[in-house]
Order: sequence, then structure tokens, then C-alpha cells
Amino acid sequence: MPFCPQCQAIVVGFLASTAAVVMGWIPDGELDIHHTLLLCASSVVTASLASLILGTVMIAVIVGSQRFNINPDNVATPIAASMGDLVTLALLAWIASLLYRAIGPDPWLAPTIIVVYLLLIPVFAWVSHRNQYTRIVLMEGWTPVITAMLISSAGGLILDFAVSAYEGVAVFQPVINGVGGNLVAVQASRISTDLHRSGRPGQPPHAGHHRADGHEVCLTPWAAFCRTGGHSRTARVLLGMVVPGHLVFCYSISYLRAGHTSLTPTFLVVYNCAALLQVLVLLYAAHCMVNWMWKQGVDPDNSAIPYLTALGDLIGTGLLALAFQFLYIVGDRDSDLGD
Repeated sequence: MPFCPQCQAIVVGFLASTAAVVMGWIPDGELDIHHTLLLCASSVVTASLASLILGTVMIAVIVGSQRFNINPDNVATPIAASMGDLVTLALLAWIASLLYRAIGPDPWLAPTIIVVYLLLIPVFAWVSHRNQYTRIVLMEGWTPVITAMLISSAGGLILDFAVSAYEGVAVFQPVINGVGGNLVAVQASRISTDLHRSGRPGQPPHAGHHRADGHEVCLTPWAAFCRTGGHSRTARVLLGMVVPGHLVFCYSISYLRAGHTSLTPTFLVVYNCAALLQVLVLLYAAHCMVNWMWKQGVDPDNSAIPYLTALGDLIGTGLLALAFQFLYIVGDRDSDLGD
């Protein structure tokens, strides 16, 4: 069993549920202890099971990629980012429904689950610390994971406000954040792998490597996207995937009648501009963040992607809300864009 991911998943699941309870209690001033325990137990069990399932899938994908001579950086991170939301939401809905039905007949179930998982945290931490390969992740992985949770929570607050004003935001939010998170995860993973080929964290890449791929921490956006080769070329390829990918998703949503927004030309232009801007910012942030972490002696594989995907959620949700607000102002309104 991957003890280190389990330890982190349980802690983050507990902290996330605590933050959700606090943010729900502050505006209403009411706290239902049964619902609080239900939320906490559901969150912890979901985080634990999702970590186990996704960890198993990732191992299988990486081993399969090596067998078929495929770069795992191009496959593993998008699969993890895509399946993460799907698996987590499905598990959370299923587990929460089971525990909700148990509130009346078995009120002891939720608190028992919470206590058992909390007691398992020091056990998993001790086992992880004994392993030389997971010890560094256990020691360095807390800050990015918890900070990413807080950043995503801020994005959740923006989403809650946006959905209350514009119902159509809800169906496009997973799309814009999923696409942005997948693309920036690929870029961050490729840059990190390239750096690992040249040495260890804290060591500058050798001169030829540095000139070819551009591993400066501070560089202009023009240099990050317009150089002739290296990671700039990859960034341009990833940017070129944004609009076609979003058009496919938008028309799929329209065909399945899953949304509440008509796909007018104005909507498509504004929405895709927001998506492009999100990915531009994320790719530039990935280049600067990964190289800065490497220079500081921090392994970007353990830290960069949580920050970047959480930042993608925040930026994507904010830009999506601004896009719907702009559509409302210019008069491209649907049933979900105000009266």
C-alpha cells in the first residue's frame, strides 16, 4: 500500500472538510453536528480511496508507457489530472449517500470512521519515514499539497458566487479547469524531467543544456513562448490544443444538452479567450516555478504540479466568471445570464 500518499490524503481530506464546515458555518451561524461528522467522514474516506485507486492507475500507466516506449510525461500527468476529479467526485457522492442513510440508524458510524483514520495517520507516517524513497516526499510534500488545497478553496468561493449569478458557469468550470490543469501538468513534468537529466535539485544545468532549453528563472513571456526549440516549442504546441479542445467540449455539452448556455459566436470567442489566457499564464508560471524550485534545491516533481493545478482552478474559475459577466454586459444573455 502507498503509505505516504495515504497519510497525506487523510490529512488533506480532514483539513478540507474542516475548511468547508467553517466556511459554511460563518455565513449561516448554524452548525449541525451530524452533517459535520458526515462531511468529515465522507471527505476522509474519499481521499483515502481515491489516493489508492489513482496511485494504482498511475503505476500501471507509467509501467505501460515504458513498455510501449511512450514518454510518461505526456500520458501520466493528464490521466492523473483527468481521473482525479472524476474518481473523487464519484466516490464522494457514493460514500456521502451511504453515510447519509446511516445517520439515523447508525449515528456512531461517521465518528468511528473519523477516529480510525486519524489513528492511522501516525502509523502511515512512521512506515513512510522508514522508506528512503518516500521519506523525502513525506517531509517536503505537505506545504504544496495544503497550499494547493487553500488555493482551490478560494477558487471554490468564486465558483459559488458565480453559479449563484450565472447558472451556466457550473458546466463549463470543470472543462476550463480540467484542460488548463492537464496542459500545465504536462509542461511542468517535461521541464522537471529535463532538469533531472542534467543533475540534482540545486545544481544548475550544464552550459549547453541551459542554452538549448532555457532554464532561466526570470525570463520574458516572449522568450518562454517564442524561442526556436526546447520547452518554448512544447508550450506553443500545448497552446495550439486549447481552442480545438474547448470547441470539442463546448459542442459536446451543447449536443448532450448538459448546459444552460447557447453557443453563440460571441460566447465562443469570449470563452476561448478566457481559456487561452488561463493556459498562457499557467505555462509561463510553470516555466518560472519549476526552475525556481530547482534552483532552491526543491524537487519540482514533489511540489510544482499541486501549486500549478490549484492555480489553474483559481485563475480558470475567475476568468470564467469574468467571461459570463462580460457576456451579460454586452447583452449575450441566456436564461442563466440574468433577467
